Amino acid sequence: MIDEFAKDNLHGRLRRDREVLLWKLDGLSEYDVRRPLTATGTNLLGLVKHVATVEARYFGEVFDRPSPESLSRWQDSDGSDQWATEDETRDQIVGFYRRTWEHSDATINELPLDAPGHVPWWPEPCPNTNLFAVMVHVLGECIRHAGHADILREGLDGRTGLRAEHEKQVDGAARAAHRAKIERVARSAASIEAQSGVPGSLT
Repeated sequence: MIDEFAKDNLHGRLRRDREVLLWKLDGLSEYDVRRPLTATGTNLLGLVKHVATVEARYFGEVFDRPSPESLSRWQDSDGSDQWATEDETRDQIVGFYRRTWEHSDATINELPLDAPGHVPWWPEPCPNTNLFAVMVHVLGECIRHAGHADILREGLDGRTGLRAEHEKQVDGAARAAHRAKIERVARSAASIEAQSGVPGSLT
């Protein structure tokens, strides 16, 4: 009973956060979904491609259910799953992600939570695992990168949130005032620290 409850909850959250990640692409130009937005080159479409690749590997090879998608060997991983080439379209990458969902969902639905799996890229003594641990791991990856996408999207046009239907109109003046308040508090804390001469001290 508890196993089905746990599986349903993990699976439901994974489904939700997959959609959250894709929503962060909506309404953006090809340039904006692809361009590097951090010093390390993080970009929105690359996040989708990366999470799709991660999910395809974990719910495929790990349970001896190879993904029907074309994947490079994990041993050859070189970071190319984190950005889109000129030949890859947004629709291709989104389609890859959605097809991966179908394959992953089949694995999740057909196996019990204690089904054994083997993750060859995890160091000893961790490679031998089970579906429960992999679901938690992949959900963590999806949440982490959806969070990255949320910050990147906010930096592009100010849009934030988990779902389109819950999105509110941006009040630019209120947002600017809130940011200014936090900036004032941060500068005040820095001034107190400088006066004390002790890093990290507000006394």
